Amino acid sequence: MNQSDAQQRRLGVSQRFRHAIEKLDIPVLWWSAWVGILTGLIGGIFQYLINQIVLQRELLAQSLQIYPWLYWTIPSLLTAAMVTASFWLMRKFAPETSGGGISQIEGYCDGLLPLNWKRVLPIKFFGGILSLGAGMVGGFEGPTIQLGGSIGQMVGQWFRANQEQVRILVAAGAGAGLTTAFNAPLAGIIFVSEEMNPSFTVWPLAYRSVMIASTFATMVAGLLRGQGAAINLTKFEPVPLQSLGFFVLLGIFFGVMGYLFNRLFFQCLDWFARLRGPANRWIGLWVGIIIGFLTLAPIPITGTGDNAILWAFNSDSPLYLLIFVFVARFGLTLFCCGTGAIGGIFQPMLAIATVASLGFAREIHYFFSEQLPEPSVMAIAGMGALVAATVRAPLTAILLTIEMSNNYLVILPLLITCLVATMVAHLLGGEPLYSVLLKRLCDKQEGELPTDSIKT
Repeated sequence: MNQSDAQQRRLGVSQRFRHAIEKLDIPVLWWSAWVGILTGLIGGIFQYLINQIVLQRELLAQSLQIYPWLYWTIPSLLTAAMVTASFWLMRKFAPETSGGGISQIEGYCDGLLPLNWKRVLPIKFFGGILSLGAGMVGGFEGPTIQLGGSIGQMVGQWFRANQEQVRILVAAGAGAGLTTAFNAPLAGIIFVSEEMNPSFTVWPLAYRSVMIASTFATMVAGLLRGQGAAINLTKFEPVPLQSLGFFVLLGIFFGVMGYLFNRLFFQCLDWFARLRGPANRWIGLWVGIIIGFLTLAPIPITGTGDNAILWAFNSDSPLYLLIFVFVARFGLTLFCCGTGAIGGIFQPMLAIATVASLGFAREIHYFFSEQLPEPSVMAIAGMGALVAATVRAPLTAILLTIEMSNNYLVILPLLITCLVATMVAHLLGGEPLYSVLLKRLCDKQEGELPTDSIKT
């Protein structure tokens, strides 16, 4: 081979390398890293401030116990003021921040809804802190997903990205937002493809961007709050194979529950949407007063749900009390989320599922203690099952549950329970929660009445 041939070969290798670099689209990956860093930082601060406000509110209530009148009035009025302020901010400056915000991000990625990060980012952040810090029943994950998506748009505009690149960055931010809420990077990655399922012209680039954003969000959030599981629960061993039939029954139970939850949730949305006059204008005030009184209850029926999960696992409460907490949290989740208050729905559902699963499991254990030696393991499976049945995203539910609880050895019963719950909800005629929410948002934007496409 002469010198000319060698030079041409080197030139060919160089061209192929440059072509490969161009296909990777390094600038978008670099921007995705910044999306993950900012989402982990802002989402981590968001959670920290809410937890601190909740703690200070509890300490205030404890300090007032010797003054019964003040004990019942001051915390309730404080909660009412916070919820009222949250509703005022949301309604006046950014109505699109209502609820969790996941459907709004999905709608933007599908080209159906607009997104304005300059409005959404500050209002979702401060409005969410006020609402969730007040004790409203809602989760971190909806706000952090919408915050992450808004950060994606912000970064894209900063770097003058094109429309397709901005959509990719918004999706990457949404995945990073779920990652930040639950310390669950795999769930954040799968969430984008399974639940959001946007149509990108370059899917490999989108996947890489989501993975990079979720990775950096995990690292930043880990620096802020530690690298442990989002909720410290018992680490279970693999369950006996002869007990898997019980998880099929659990899946059927949660499939029915998920279907009913969706129906009741949209009925609550419609009921609150029909409110007029002072009841609608001062919704934050009277809802806040109700929640303020309930935050003083000795059992965990308000808040994001982490308190209820830990209470259910760590206390040996009688069955009737588990049933009461389940019914109360089920109703309050529908009530708070139905108002349109800022807050996600994943965390409250995880709490509902935990309490219901433990009650279910104790009865099974009473009659079949040999087949089910550790009944609490059913709570891990139940967490994922209710999310899978309502949202119709079983892979996201499975990964979210095992990552947030650090229970990687119970994936088989979790898989069975989520699969059965999803199929039962589908057979009953239900539709995915966020798909219906997105349709309602699009109908509202077009001036149509919200339509409930949940089949009867």
